[in-house]
Amino acid sequence: MTIKVLNQKSGPVISKHIYGHFAEHLGRCIYEGIYVGEESSIPNKNGMRSDVVAALKNIDIPVLRWPGGCFADEYHWKDGIGPKENRKKIVNTHWGGVTENNHFGTHEFFELIEQLGCEAYVNGNVGSGTVQEMQEWVEYMTMDGESPMAALRKENGREKPWKVEFFGVGNESWGCGGNMRPEYYADLYRRYQTYVRQYGSERIYKIACGPNIDDYRWMEELMKNAGPWMDGISLHHYALTGAWEDKGPALNFKEDHWWSLIKSAQKMDELITKHATIMDKYDPEKRIGLIVDEWGSWLSVEPGTNPGFLYQQNTIRDAMVAAVTLNIF
Repeated sequence: MTIKVLNQKSGPVISKHIYGHFAEHLGRCIYEGIYVGEESSIPNKNGMRSDVVAALKNIDIPVLRWPGGCFADEYHWKDGIGPKENRKKIVNTHWGGVTENNHFGTHEFFELIEQLGCEAYVNGNVGSGTVQEMQEWVEYMTMDGESPMAALRKENGREKPWKVEFFGVGNESWGCGGNMRPEYYADLYRRYQTYVRQYGSERIYKIACGPNIDDYRWMEELMKNAGPWMDGISLHHYALTGAWEDKGPALNFKEDHWWSLIKSAQKMDELITKHATIMDKYDPEKRIGLIVDEWGSWLSVEPGTNPGFLYQQNTIRDAMVAAVTLNIF
């Protein structure tokens, strides 16, 4: 038998961004998980855990999204800059009701980005933030030259601006991000994104808050009323073993929970196809990207842990969910 290798023929290009990661102020993801502070006995570089950074570098993550998630729409970025001892403490009302000291803020996020060598996806606050707050954050991060926010950044120790490849205008605005109607959010998106300015030569890719799972009406309204002002639109879908109210255990699960979780993950194929059909109706040139920036297994929390931390032990079943989903992408 003869095998021919057609090395001159190109095939489909797989975007590196499908392997992107998400870091939210949830449980021990940020504090203890990624950030331990410069004075910690745990080995770290500028507060970032050396073992975690090494593990993430080993899998070569292309992009990291922060600060949320639901947390994004209650995060006020100015609380997390300046000398750490002067930073305002906040209560994380979405995830566990814990008090955070804001020691991990904008500068720390970009320190992590630089250590990882990946791209930045920053999610702005539409739910409880103002247009001015979002505009000033973008200016603070990306303005090179003289401006009030550039001067503030320099005062806080960073001379040169950072590069923000992706910027999300709100998160889950249909739910934790404000319980909005699609028509209302479409107008808000158009307003807020106007002030996500391009201060230098680097263009920011603006991502609108898209639908939850199969909310096709949300996609229709956003594409119809806000499509020309977006570069991408998000989609969230988590795999469940049953109903949202009874997600099933992460460990010691029944045999049929194998298939029900995998089947739920496979729904991603249908969701992408149907949402893409709506997008193509308003964007036949396929300029706008469908950004699936939250997915994976969502199971019942580990007994005895803070229910707001959403702690669940991963198993080979979750690895299968990841494999099935990445294969769909």
